[in-house]
Amino acid sequence: MPSAVILLADGTEEMEFTITYDTLVRAGVACCSAFVPAGGNGSEKQEYATGSRGIRIMYDKVFEEGQFPPASYDALVIPGGAKGAEIMSTNTAVQSLVRDFLAQDKIVGMICAGSLTALSAKLARQPLTSHPSVKAQLDNDFDYSEAPVVISNKLVTSRGPGTTFPFALTLVELLCGADKRAEVRAPMVFPPDTPF
Repeated sequence: MPSAVILLADGTEEMEFTITYDTLVRAGVACCSAFVPAGGNGSEKQEYATGSRGIRIMYDKVFEEGQFPPASYDALVIPGGAKGAEIMSTNTAVQSLVRDFLAQDKIVGMICAGSLTALSAKLARQPLTSHPSVKAQLDNDFDYSEAPVVISNKLVTSRGPGTTFPFALTLVELLCGADKRAEVRAPMVFPPDTPF
């Protein structure tokens, strides 16, 4: 069974976290949510993360360096939300984990402002997208695209809440195959002619 670590912090965009988590679970992916504290201190305790719209989200574990080795997981997902993305992208252990996952040929998904972690982790120049609000910060260091989902080897990036479904379904396909993507998508009952 494939497995994924999905990070979140105070200020994480709720749709990007929950839609991705839910869609992966529907595909049979074992998901673990990991809360990244603002101070970077893994021992900090609080019962839930407060999302960008004030929705409280309970998490499985507090993020600590070395706790989520790429050898034990198939994917790492970093949602957006301005404040949450800032907390995650400036966390040196998160930056290191991104590099480790990619070095071990594991999938790393970033959506919305979460794509700023590609910059802070000093990833090589490659195709990438993000929320328009952070495009200017990424434009000079990456081959920026405005496509809803961009795949660059094992790095998968997307734009925002409205592109979360195609982002999540792309992760399903990469982890579980095209047939599983179709199987998961069908009962979601997207309107006819939905382009993903």
